[in-house]
Amino acid sequence: MRAARVSPFLRFLPGVRNTVRRHVRTLPAATALAVLFSSAALAVGVATPAVADTSTPLPVQSSGDIVVDGVHQRVFVSDPTGGKVVATDYAGQVVGTVPSLPGAKGLELSPDSGTLYAAVPGDDSIVAIDTATVTEAKRYPIGEGTDPQYPAWAGGKLWFGYGAAAQGNIGSLDVSGTDPVLTLGQDRGWYAAPTLASTPGAPNTLAAGIEGMSPASVAVYDVSSGTATRTASGPNTSDYVPSNLRDLALTPDGSQLVVASGAPYFHQVYKTADLTPAGQYPSDSYPNAVDIAPDGTVAAGIDGTYSPDVWTYEPGTTTATHVYDFTNTAEGTGDAGVLTPGGLAFTPDESHLFAVVALSTGGYALRDLGAEAPPPPPAPSPTTLTVNAPATATRAQSLTVTGKLTSDAAFASGTTLTVTRTDLESPAGKALAPVTVAADGSYSFKDTPPAGGSVKYTVSYAGDATHQAASASDTVQVSRATTTLTLNKNGNVYSYGADVTFTAHLGTTYKNRKVEIWADPYGSDKPNKLVKSGTVNSSGNLYVTLDLTRDTKLTAKFAGDARYAPKTATSKVYTKVRVSTTPSRHYKTQYAWNHTYYYFRKSVDPLFTTRMTYYPGRDYRVQVQAYYDGAWRTTGTKYLPLESSGLGAVELQGTPSTGIRFRIRSSYIDTTSGDNVNTTTHGAWKYFIFTS
Repeated sequence: MRAARVSPFLRFLPGVRNTVRRHVRTLPAATALAVLFSSAALAVGVATPAVADTSTPLPVQSSGDIVVDGVHQRVFVSDPTGGKVVATDYAGQVVGTVPSLPGAKGLELSPDSGTLYAAVPGDDSIVAIDTATVTEAKRYPIGEGTDPQYPAWAGGKLWFGYGAAAQGNIGSLDVSGTDPVLTLGQDRGWYAAPTLASTPGAPNTLAAGIEGMSPASVAVYDVSSGTATRTASGPNTSDYVPSNLRDLALTPDGSQLVVASGAPYFHQVYKTADLTPAGQYPSDSYPNAVDIAPDGTVAAGIDGTYSPDVWTYEPGTTTATHVYDFTNTAEGTGDAGVLTPGGLAFTPDESHLFAVVALSTGGYALRDLGAEAPPPPPAPSPTTLTVNAPATATRAQSLTVTGKLTSDAAFASGTTLTVTRTDLESPAGKALAPVTVAADGSYSFKDTPPAGGSVKYTVSYAGDATHQAASASDTVQVSRATTTLTLNKNGNVYSYGADVTFTAHLGTTYKNRKVEIWADPYGSDKPNKLVKSGTVNSSGNLYVTLDLTRDTKLTAKFAGDARYAPKTATSKVYTKVRVSTTPSRHYKTQYAWNHTYYYFRKSVDPLFTTRMTYYPGRDYRVQVQAYYDGAWRTTGTKYLPLESSGLGAVELQGTPSTGIRFRIRSSYIDTTSGDNVNTTTHGAWKYFIFTS
């Protein structure tokens, strides 16, 4: 007879919760730029100190700008930190100082050399200095907060950049009349006060750029009308975009603008008509200064501690006429240093090239580089070396490597190359017998690699006075034998917390007998971890014992050696959870039908408490069955959240029939319970029955 329908349902217990220098992208020129450009390959010769190179200390705390007065044969250097301008004669002897110029940096000489103009941002003024007496002649207020910085003479006026961050502009000062005429706001399109440049040969052309800005921004103006009319903006190039502008200068005819910027590592040339590229002058890393003599000679300087510092070029050439290296101490000081930004100035007759140098021992000096240094010797001819090895080879069998040495300059008969083999047996490289180059530059040699894996052959030519050195390499993948590696107990299932010993077995190898065993427990919160590393025993075995709490993938790794290839083996084992169910609210227990039964009054809702291994987001499944028609049949199943304490409680509600046998159990179901870190585990059935 079919039993009455049993339909108990599950609910949560109340209160238990299922108890269960410009601030515009600038980079320091000597430290932050590390971009290599193809121009670095341009040869400029070996640095040779000028024969007239002398140096004299300067009484300054910093260096802002340098201007040469050819009429009075004086050199003016501004000192922004010291707030002054210092004047020396061509021998470097101080002839005068103009104080009370806070922050004075940019300098400009009038066309008649009678007046030196200094921009004084700390006083919001431009100061006129009498070049004959080296005294202040007049002070022109520019306006509170204007912060004037960089003056340049063009179109019969003194132009200057001014303005703080995000307020850059250009102004002009006309001092030709009885009363000076100040005009501000000529071009507001600058982030900060722009640096200005002009040239007597193109009196109505003015160039501008933001110092320290990356990428650099430059412009050209026509000032013939008395106002600044922008005629070009740029640079207009997608290659070698300059960054961290340090200095700029116009060619004597005003047709080109030469730029010194921290990168790229050469001095760039642009057409002033449209600011498109017009060439380059080779230098080195961190260009920071440029000056152009009246005859067009270009002086290109860099912030170079370990390389030459200044190169001079005839207009439009790429071979230096002079190279100056400040690591070679100048006469009279015994001290070396580096060129300061914007620290180059020719005399009008090109007889001297002056440089302001920051000394390595502290302080500053004025170096007279002279104009009589001999040109650098011819650079060695570029050399090309190729190496061709087979892509693959068999260990302990002979292979052949070929190649060729070429150059525009002929090689002497009997020229030899050095050969080095680098492999697992000789990771630091092993020298092989030198190889002689044939008359056509070709060469070949045989070798029998003793080790497998990646084998690199490096061939080198040392170079000589007429040839550059060269080196090249090629790699061969040399075969290695295959060993065996196993890891036991794959697919086994274990109880929670079981201590299980795993065995990795390594077969025949050459020298390396070391094995690593890694354990990767399921779950993103547990990383793959090295649990054992060591040399296998005489039987080829390495053991590790793990306390299993989750499904775990184990991997044994052999790194390989000179004759045997790397090998891995895996074993995946499964771990159950701990789970139990405890009934409560029953009035007695009694052993019947081969099980212990819990007896409940039909008026009572039974409470069942589950204890299970916790994992975040884990659910447990509750299953209720009734025995009727001669079999256990499921009457209810539900997944419920597990509390962080590992507990969950559920009660059965309804009006159950008396005298019918029931049972209940809690289970963890792999993946369906919300995670997959353990294998499916069923708790023990708890048997119960209702009475009146």
